[in-house]
Amino acid sequence: MTEKISELLRSAAGRTVPVVRRITDDQLTAPTPCGEYDVRALAAHLLQVVVGFQALAAKEQADLSSPPPPLTGDWRERFAEETDRLVRAWEEPGAEEGVSQGMGLPSRTIGAMGLGDLMVHGWDLARATGQPYELDPALVDVLCAEYAALAPTARRMGVFGEEVPVPAGAGPFAALLGLTGRDPAWAGR
Repeated sequence: MTEKISELLRSAAGRTVPVVRRITDDQLTAPTPCGEYDVRALAAHLLQVVVGFQALAAKEQADLSSPPPPLTGDWRERFAEETDRLVRAWEEPGAEEGVSQGMGLPSRTIGAMGLGDLMVHGWDLARATGQPYELDPALVDVLCAEYAALAPTARRMGVFGEEVPVPAGAGPFAALLGLTGRDPAWAGR
């Protein structure tokens, strides 16, 4: 991966922030392709992830395992602001260098994990709320390469579900969704 994490995050944010902004209050209890979350819980989780990965860019600790705080106030705008801070955190000199605290993984791998959460959960929220979600193919290619190596560990840790087979020719993003345990054809339940 030669692209800067911050550039990739900026591109993914350009797709995900508009999705979050268009979530209506009556959609907050809708199910999502990320089975354990409804829209409200997944939006709260994604906000927590965006804030946590800012800390990880600065080589600080981030507790992503505790339940996220509830969505309050103008949480949609806060998500946009925190996502902008995420991009800026990964623009800082040294953010992509070295090893993360706590996880012991290369910082670029951590950045790719944050990118993956932003993209995959962005798709989850778009799918759950009936919105389109198209990504730059270069983003998908980068993430597919990173996630192929991370998938077995993520599955053992319960971060990814069991891989969902996708039809041949379904495209790289569909394959990525299947790798994370999502059905790319999910249409609500």
